[in-house]
Amino acid sequence: MEWLYVLMPIAGVKIFWPGLIILGVGVGIIGGFFGMGGAWMVTPGLNILGFPMAFAIGTDIAHMAGKSLISTMRHGKFGNVDYKLGMIMLIGTVVGFEIGAQMIMWLERLGNVEKVVRYMYIVLLALIAWMVFHDINVKKRKEAEMRAAGGNAADAKGVEWHKTFHAIKIPPMMHFNEAGIYCSMWLPVFVSFLTGWLAGILGIGGGLIRMPSLIYIVGCPTHVAVGTDLFEVMISGLYGAGTYTYKGRTELVAAVIMLIGASMGAQVGAVATKYIKGYGIRYAFGIAVIGCITSIVLKLAAKQFSIPLLDDASTAVVLTVVSGLSLYILVRFIQGCQKELAMKAAKG
Repeated sequence: MEWLYVLMPIAGVKIFWPGLIILGVGVGIIGGFFGMGGAWMVTPGLNILGFPMAFAIGTDIAHMAGKSLISTMRHGKFGNVDYKLGMIMLIGTVVGFEIGAQMIMWLERLGNVEKVVRYMYIVLLALIAWMVFHDINVKKRKEAEMRAAGGNAADAKGVEWHKTFHAIKIPPMMHFNEAGIYCSMWLPVFVSFLTGWLAGILGIGGGLIRMPSLIYIVGCPTHVAVGTDLFEVMISGLYGAGTYTYKGRTELVAAVIMLIGASMGAQVGAVATKYIKGYGIRYAFGIAVIGCITSIVLKLAAKQFSIPLLDDASTAVVLTVVSGLSLYILVRFIQGCQKELAMKAAKG
């Protein structure tokens, strides 16, 4: 089975190349659908496949930049990108990213980077999963209350934390037309700084928390949060790819292998948002986060208790989550296209 492994010349490790293809295609679909680079699955996925953590971070950021460019162009055609909001957020993203990247280099010198990054992932993913499912539960409860009162359940909303943040009117105040919001400029700047910092540390485009932050804190509609986040991921990804390549922590062979599949998958994922809206996207996102937490916990347990079987299970979970979600999005994409064609045929 030696032919299933390829030597990565910069990292100096042999990698199971079919795993790279599955990650590339799957995360291309998922990233285009959720509005993020997908690094929240790819970075731990590359580490699980055998890359040292610093190389997993740098390699994923390089592949993510190209894929996000393709997805952003597609979302822009649907009017899902608030470019003004995205440009404002660049201020915090660049500063936060560089601080995070320098912290990774420091942790690598101390020899603690693997453990710190994995535990940070677990805490962050657990928080995101709670936030998404709490929102869904709040919406369901409000729907039940409105039905009992004879109201329209379709008007029920989940958590609305953004209203509290919009009440903080620190000048300059700005209108963001595509997102349909009016808030202090410093709100998106703060969100982008935090996501940029986490991007530099965890090797993510920031989308893992930027997309839900745009929804819950900034107040963007879900489809606009998806497109705008991809625009921001593209910018931070290009900057991050240059930073990590300069530091010698990018495996370009792996990045190119994944990018070929991701560029095709991203088209499918982006178009699928036409057919799966709002809470459908949020629910699928929450499931993906739980799957990612499970894989990281299994990887940590395998090292802690020296059980190789758990290591294999960790790899299987990552690839299963990516494949399963990709298949779900692809099926809904095909169903949506068929329905749209049928409606056009009926009108014609």
